[in-house]
Amino acid sequence: MKDATIALQPQPTWSDEDRARAEHYALLARLFHAAPDAALLAALAQAGRTLGGEGGDLPRAWAALGAVAQSMPLATVADEFDALFVSVGKPEVMCNGSWYLTGFLQEEPLAELRDDLAELGLGRRPGVTETEDHIAALAEVMRHLVLTGPDEAGLMRQQRFFSRHIAPWYAQFAGALAAAPGADFYAKVGGLLAAFMDIERQAFDMLEAEAH
Repeated sequence: MKDATIALQPQPTWSDEDRARAEHYALLARLFHAAPDAALLAALAQAGRTLGGEGGDLPRAWAALGAVAQSMPLATVADEFDALFVSVGKPEVMCNGSWYLTGFLQEEPLAELRDDLAELGLGRRPGVTETEDHIAALAEVMRHLVLTGPDEAGLMRQQRFFSRHIAPWYAQFAGALAAAPGADFYAKVGGLLAAFMDIERQAFDMLEAEAH
């Protein structure tokens, strides 16, 4: 996505909820773009201690991710990322929405996504190899939409984009991570993704119901 989607920093006028949502989207974008470095792995371990608990699916997901971040060596996490997502052929786990929606890449859902991104004034940065339906790119777009649209119109833009391009397939993606042989750290990342996206989906469903 455009550099502006990364450069945005939370402002004092944004609510704590919007800050937290943007931070979750930013984290998911980062973790599915590349394996974490040492600083991020340490931060995840700390976050697991502060955000984790038994008070719901999201706290439990944070506790599980924090525990594996604390116990797994950095090199092992990097090797897992490569084994799951990097391949000259078909990766162990696909990160692209078109794959889960059609069984193929470069299909109609990607064309529809590109149309919607163009309407939002967004597009793929030069040099980026992943297509726009990669989960990291979609999470980055959602972060951008959260930070640029906290008002009612912005919420509707968020709801429309999420419902069209993330909601239909994120659960399948998380399930693929959970079932992938050798997935440990990224199975927990998938658990965090599923728990967070479930909350987002429920909130957007309520928003849509209120609009009608």
